[in-house]
Amino acid sequence: MELFAEVAKARSFSRAALVLGLPKSTLSRRVAELERSLGLSLLTRSTRKMELTGAGEIYLERCLRVVEEAQVAHEELQALTATPSGLLRINMPATFATDVMAEILLGFSRLHPEVAFHVNLASLEHADRVAEPCDLTIKIGDLPDSSSRIARTLGALRVHLYASEAYLSAHGAPTHPSELAGHECIGFRAQDNGASTRWQLVRGNEQASVMPGSRFSVNEAGMARRLAVLGAGIAALGGDQTELESSGGLRRVLPEWSLGPFPVHVVTETRLLPARARAFVEYLIACLAEGWPASAATR
Repeated sequence: MELFAEVAKARSFSRAALVLGLPKSTLSRRVAELERSLGLSLLTRSTRKMELTGAGEIYLERCLRVVEEAQVAHEELQALTATPSGLLRINMPATFATDVMAEILLGFSRLHPEVAFHVNLASLEHADRVAEPCDLTIKIGDLPDSSSRIARTLGALRVHLYASEAYLSAHGAPTHPSELAGHECIGFRAQDNGASTRWQLVRGNEQASVMPGSRFSVNEAGMARRLAVLGAGIAALGGDQTELESSGGLRRVLPEWSLGPFPVHVVTETRLLPARARAFVEYLIACLAEGWPASAATR
């Protein structure tokens, strides 16, 4: 059941074999034996893709609960005398991972040296659609309604505007959001329909809504930051930009204004999490309480 569940989640014998550490041929043979014992086909296989049959959909829904409960029960008994251990698989947005999560991962790894990490990175809107199976997905922004997913809000992230000294020297620095219409603003596409995200700027009780319009729009914040450093325009960036500000690569624009706050969630397929995943979520919450500190690696 566990082997079938991994294959079904990955929609691939090859990817599931890598996760499980088994030869692909062994995995295929074991799943075929399961199908024979049930007298039903669970998977349809072709050279291009794999899909679940109707029976496979029903069986996966049932056996996932059984497998997850068995895994958690096993780990909870082990946890009575052991620290969190094993492979922790996480999906998250790429730039958020670089700017915020790298030091947090390092800090957690120092507390729990028996935990290994498999981190899958994607653009912001695709973080929960990475093809590989995972234990946790980090999502930023509002979540769509889904009865099959369990989400826990970790906190919120604020975003600020930045531009290079070269750009500001050539075009001047805006003093109010209303002036952004006259500037090159690097649009950010975080929506499924591909549209740029409107900048909802806040200063105390004041609000201003700006639709960034320019020659550049991207769906990955690292590219927006790089374009801003190169002088392409003003970008909305989250995370810690202190290093680039100190080196002169970027300067804060409209420093009294910010975007957000954007909620940060950890999303799972089940409430029955292994010890390593539960410990990591609690560590994330502790770090967030301190504002995603740059000192997380030394906690």
